[in-house]
Amino acid sequence: MRTSSELTTIGFDADDTLWQNEQFFHMTEKRFAAMLADHGEEKQISARLLEAERRNLAVYGFGIKGFTLSMIETAIEVTERRVPASVISQILDAGREMLSHPIEPLPHAREAIEKLAGVFRLVLITKGDLFDQERKLAGSGLGDLFDAVEIVSDKNAATYARLFSRHGDGPARSMMVGNSLKSDVVPAIEAGGWGVHVPHELTWVLEHVEAPVTEPRFRQISDLGQLPDLVQGIASGG
Repeated sequence: MRTSSELTTIGFDADDTLWQNEQFFHMTEKRFAAMLADHGEEKQISARLLEAERRNLAVYGFGIKGFTLSMIETAIEVTERRVPASVISQILDAGREMLSHPIEPLPHAREAIEKLAGVFRLVLITKGDLFDQERKLAGSGLGDLFDAVEIVSDKNAATYARLFSRHGDGPARSMMVGNSLKSDVVPAIEAGGWGVHVPHELTWVLEHVEAPVTEPRFRQISDLGQLPDLVQGIASGG
C-alpha cells in the first residue's frame, strides 16, 4: 500500500468503533428503569433520563460519570425527591461497574490498524472522561499502534482542523473513521477531510444525524475489515 499527497493521516474514534461501549449504557439503563419500576414504565423512565442527559451535556460532558449523575437526577425527579438512599447506592454501584467493564475489541479492529500503521500517521481521537478513556485504551492493547492519542471534550470541525494540523498535514490530507455521523464523520468532512462511517448496531440517539451522502469525501463501510482497501483506493486517487 502506498500513500499519495492526498492522504497521510487517519484518525480513529474509540468507543463503538474499536471496542464495545454503548451496550454497557443500554444494559445499565434497563437496570436503572427496573429500579424505578414503581414510578413509571421503562420507556417513560428512559425518556426522562435522556432529557437529563441532554440538559447535562454542557455541564458534565460525555461519559459514564455524567451518565451516572443524570441517573441520580432522574431518580430524584421521578420520585418527587423521595428516592430511597438504597436506590442511589444501587445507581452508584452500576456506574462503578460500568467503569470497570472489560474491553471487548470489535471485529477486524486490530488487523485494520496494523495494516495501516507505519504507512499512515494514525491518531486516536476520542471524547469523554480522561481517566476512563485512558483505561479503555490501555485495556484494548491497541495504544502502541497509534502515533498520537487525543482525548477531547467534544468533536467538531474546529477540533479536527486543529488535531489534523497538529499531528498531520492538515484536514485536507486526513481521514476520520468512526461510528458516529454527528461526531466523527460530518465534522471531519466540514473541516475539509474524509469521513468514513462504520455503523454500529447501537448508537446513542444524541449522535444521530443524516448521512452526508452527497459529499464527495463521505464513505461508508460495514466493518473495519473493509478499511484498508478503501484507504488504498483513496490514496491511489480512486
